Formats: sequence, C-alpha cells, structure tokens
Amino acid sequence: MTFFKKVIAGVMTAAMVAALAGCGGGAASSAAGTASTAASGTDAATGGAIDQIKSAGVLKVGVKADVPKYSLKNPQTSKYEGFEDDLAAEIAGKILGDKSKVEFTTVNAKTRGPLLDKGDIDMVIATFTITDERKKTYDFSDPYMTDAVGFLVKKDSGLTDLKSMNGKTIGVAQSATSKDALQQKAKEEGVTLKFAEFATYPEIKAALDSGRVDVFSVDKSILNGYLDDKTEILSETYAPQDYGIATKKGNDDLAKLVNDTVKELKSSGELQKMIDKWEIK
Repeated sequence: MTFFKKVIAGVMTAAMVAALAGCGGGAASSAAGTASTAASGTDAATGGAIDQIKSAGVLKVGVKADVPKYSLKNPQTSKYEGFEDDLAAEIAGKILGDKSKVEFTTVNAKTRGPLLDKGDIDMVIATFTITDERKKTYDFSDPYMTDAVGFLVKKDSGLTDLKSMNGKTIGVAQSATSKDALQQKAKEEGVTLKFAEFATYPEIKAALDSGRVDVFSVDKSILNGYLDDKTEILSETYAPQDYGIATKKGNDDLAKLVNDTVKELKSSGELQKMIDKWEIK
C-alpha cells in the first residue's frame, strides 16, 4: 500500500493544477495491459458507434485521476492505474482486439457529463453513480461496483456519526451525489450541515488536513485511498451507490456491448478478480 501513499503525494499537487484547467485536459495514456483476458475478442463489436471507434482506432474513455485503486494517474509515468482503467482495457479488447488501444481523459464529477455530451469521449468509467435522473440523459451498464457514502475525519475530531456533525463543514466533490444524500439524511435526523464543494478529492483531503473542513465525505471505498495515520473512516454509511459505465443515448450498439462485457466479467468471476487485484473494499 506504500505505492498509493507515494503516488497520492504527487497527485495532491497535480490534481489541484488540473482543477484550474477544468480537469478535462485531454491527457491520454495507454492501458496498463495487465487486465484479465476474459473479455478479449471482437465478435460482438459491430454497429454505428462501434464502427466509429474502430475507424478512430482507439477507445476514448473518461476516467478519474485521483481515486486510488479505481483510477489514479501516476505522476512519474503519466499512466492511469486502477480497476476502472483495467475495465476500460477489457472493453477496448472487445471492440478493437487490443486492450492497449485506450485513450484516457481525466474527468471529475463536474466535467464527465459535458465531455460525454460533446463526443470528446466514448464513455465514462469514473465511479459514476447510477440514478434515475441520470438515466434520462445517459445509458448505464449494469453496476460493476456498489458502495455507500462514508466519512473520513481526523482521529482527534470527536466525531463519531452524522448526529455529532451538527454545524460542521463537510467537504464533498462538485456535482457528486454525496451532498444530496447527506442533506436528505441530515434533514431526517434534525442535523444542520454546512458544505464545501471541491473539484478533486486531493483538494478535499488537503482541506481536511488544514482544518478548512471537518469531514471528507465520498463513497467509502474511495476514502480508503486517502486514509493515513491521522485520520479514520467512521463505520456509519449512507445511501448505497451503484457504479455503472455511461454512454450517450442513441449509441445503442455500444451500450449493449458495454453491458454484455460487464455481465460476462461478472459471470466468469473475472470482475471480482479485478476488484481483488486492486484490494478494493
């Protein structure tokens, strides 16, 4: 796990610089090539959107650059490394017969939708929570991961659960579902919360470390990547979050291939092997 701590140290600065540029910077990298071979081949790769990807010779995927184990851009190699990057490689293998034919673009919760809308990317694989509202705009695959909103706090904060956070400031990602989920739960429990929104997770962690926010809240498995000797993750969680791969409405051939790939990886056990490889909990 030392690898992630070293990489995060570099990402903390790099992600903040990227945020000023809108976090869409078009950074590209080939997939690590270590993903499972279970979904390789091009038999199912036919259709309009798929033909365009074949013509381009590369699958363009929006991923995050600051989520340890899911998708983290290594500042030393500029490669994206994580479970979701391996998942992108599996889909590239299906369409193009080569898992390395992936062009990654850094996205965050605020930019991933617009980049997909404009056609700058073919799909989003970026801890994108499936909601009824979002399904009106995008096609989502079956969930490839289910998580829940959690809390990272300083060990000496005295915070133990949501009720103890009355009047505290919660750091959340821009346009993420965490804020809405917490507002609803806080209302039910008669708790008043203040929120500070940030473009990237490293910025929220830096704000927690400096005392600008009292709590870092996002899905629990993401928080595990930011845990250190001075912080702890509370046991309490809220609002289960299903992650799906998003494609544009109308790209039915691509949506079907993506969903078939997720189903195949699940049924074969390869998806769980990929999750275990990155020690996602």
